Amino acid sequence: MLCLMTLLPVLPSAAGACCSPVTGGVLEDEQAEALARTFKALGDPNRVKLLSIIAAADDQEACVCDLTEPVGLTQPTVSHHMKLLVDAGLVAREQRGRWAYFSIVPGALDALAGALTSRP
Repeated sequence: MLCLMTLLPVLPSAAGACCSPVTGGVLEDEQAEALARTFKALGDPNRVKLLSIIAAADDQEACVCDLTEPVGLTQPTVSHHMKLLVDAGLVAREQRGRWAYFSIVPGALDALAGALTSRP
């Protein structure tokens, strides 16, 4: 069985990442809640796939009209998933006429990955 994996790009870390590393000590309640919201947004395979489609696009952005076919969902369902990713701070939304365009928030994926690793 052949398994293909698409790796998401590592973005430069933003100064003052949103969360301290989970392995670096006990998180404050507010930090744990923010981190849990972000991971909850990634708790659905459709949202993970949508995020990977945007990250893999040439300009790292995608129109909602281009996201429905790859995941096999209707446009309202994709829009719902994208709203959750926007609310989690992983994706930015820009309205262009009739269509919404989505892009990865700079540093969001790096901050999320950094929250799981210890830092010296």
